[in-house]
Amino acid sequence: MYTLILFAHILSAVLSIGPFFVLLPLVKRMETAAGDVLLSHIITFKSATRLVKHAGHVLVTTGVLLIWQGPWGWGTSWILGTIGVMVASVFFLARAFTPTLRKFNDEKFDQLTLVKKLNRSLWIYIFLLMLMMWFMVDKPMLWQ
Repeated sequence: MYTLILFAHILSAVLSIGPFFVLLPLVKRMETAAGDVLLSHIITFKSATRLVKHAGHVLVTTGVLLIWQGPWGWGTSWILGTIGVMVASVFFLARAFTPTLRKFNDEKFDQLTLVKKLNRSLWIYIFLLMLMMWFMVDKPMLWQ
């Protein structure tokens, strides 16, 4: 059972990270897109973030199960580090994309400014995800 949970955990990690790398070229195309093309890019962006959110739910659930069934305790430094970054990333994710994407609906919006903000938010979130992945893969002992 542990192996199956681990597989689900790894698969959900891929689904939590992968779409953001697909969004990078999409954001670049959003700089010059207009009308229905821009709208389709925004819909794609929203769909990808929705996928990431649901994959994150599976990731957290399987992570809890792995800690419960595995040899590590809740006080292990890499687990606490992952939880800390995860909490920060949840707040960041909630404020980074949806409010910016909604601004595209405003009558007067500065497309380049919004696209740059999305691009910057993507890279920050990718950094947070990579930091969590480092904690989970390397399992550094930051303290005893």
